[in-house]
Amino acid sequence: MVQSVSAALARRIALAAQGFGRRSAATPGIRQLDALVNRVELLQIDSVNVFERSHYMPAFSRLGPYDKAQLDRLTGGREARFTEYWAHEASFLPLDTWPLFGWRMQHYRDEAAGTSDNWAAGNRPMLDWLLAELAEKGPLPASAIEHDANKRSGPWWGWSDVKTGLEVLFRWGDVVSAGRRRFERVYGLPEQVFPAELLDRRVDRADAHRELISRSARAHGIGTAKDFADYFRLKSVPALAAVRELEEAGELIPVEVGGWGGPGAAGAAWLHRDARLPRTLDAAAVLSPFDPVVWERARALRLFDFHDRIEIYTPQPKRVFGYYVLPVLLGDTIVGRVDLKNDRQSGVLRVQAAWAEPDAPADTAERLTAVLRETAAWQGLDEIAVVGRGNLAAALASELV
Repeated sequence: MVQSVSAALARRIALAAQGFGRRSAATPGIRQLDALVNRVELLQIDSVNVFERSHYMPAFSRLGPYDKAQLDRLTGGREARFTEYWAHEASFLPLDTWPLFGWRMQHYRDEAAGTSDNWAAGNRPMLDWLLAELAEKGPLPASAIEHDANKRSGPWWGWSDVKTGLEVLFRWGDVVSAGRRRFERVYGLPEQVFPAELLDRRVDRADAHRELISRSARAHGIGTAKDFADYFRLKSVPALAAVRELEEAGELIPVEVGGWGGPGAAGAAWLHRDARLPRTLDAAAVLSPFDPVVWERARALRLFDFHDRIEIYTPQPKRVFGYYVLPVLLGDTIVGRVDLKNDRQSGVLRVQAAWAEPDAPADTAERLTAVLRETAAWQGLDEIAVVGRGNLAAALASELV
């Protein structure tokens, strides 16, 4: 008989699997940061820095204020325990995850080889030259490579041929990330960056999919096959095959979740055997728009009845909630959203807009005020200023007086 799980319990399971509800009073250090990233499996990287870069946010949301330099130590340099690859978009991920994407690297190579108009097919000399340059000089960012083709083209975000070539090689696994300098990726040959035992590991496609789905399911706690597949951007057919194998092995337990649909529907769900089933969970955090809890819109709607939308690339007149909008998690529910700007020059955290969800509790503004004060302190900001936009703005401004 298939086990039934209430929608409320499913929500708590999902948050607990992501590391919420276990915050300590102690300041997080290297050990706690390492454990968290291994729990959530990846940190999505994004260049937008109007408030804070997205990969720094999940640890703050779950653990509280921490020294960002310690996360930098884990993602680059001699002590690095994480690397980068195209997992769920560009992401930091544990070192031992990198070989699980060998099949994706090969797919990118085959894709380039199969089309004559592909950039790589027409620029093989550039790719060979870049590999030789890194072999001779060691890891380098694109900006430090001297070549006539290292000039931007088109708009400000246009890549030079040098940058394009490095990114092609990065997708193929022929170069890897050796860390970042002022957020710019440093490229190196795999043997310059990774230990030999990692380079020698080969994982076939089916085994890699099974392991990736296993890791995704642990990070979700509970979810659909589509949820698990999306975490690492896997195709639905091999992902579902991996889910079935893990179900047969007893790692995934089929469940019915209230409001998600039955076993034969698109909402069929599985519970990871190691998932915590908390009776209560009380979190208080703002979430990056690229946080795993909310990045898949259908799941955010299913779990929290929260219609998420990222409006960074939406023209200003068409934005509904704001530019860099962070969901607000209180208790085990998303109760609102705030558009934040880090005014570093003035030392002010600017709340450009504040919105409450329809069923937000009466103490939302009060609890959010405490979260924002902690957020400002973490960012080294002395003040919080609220712009009067949004149905929560007035109450929030009143609490901050």
